[in-house]
Amino acid sequence: MAENAAEAAGAQPTEKPRGQRKTRIGYVVSDKMQKTIVVELENRSKHPLYGKIIRTTTKVKAHDENGTAGVGDRVSLMETRPLSATKRWRLVEVLERAK
Repeated sequence: MAENAAEAAGAQPTEKPRGQRKTRIGYVVSDKMQKTIVVELENRSKHPLYGKIIRTTTKVKAHDENGTAGVGDRVSLMETRPLSATKRWRLVEVLERAK
């Protein structure tokens, strides 16, 4: 009986499913730090009254383990746990190299 209870308890997964992580595409503006790149993300929104499309940019720091991305590259980022005081993103892949 105790064996069946242990098996039943072990049958349920104790891990929570991984949540949906944000992904963004942007351009590398700096690669001077070790294993870190600065990526500029562009957000387009419509002005509520006038309807004009407004472009706002945000710079985020992303983890680049192998140092593969260079300035001007178009990259894909994924949100991750905090890696440092300002790093919350990691490099997924380099989509397009700078010319």
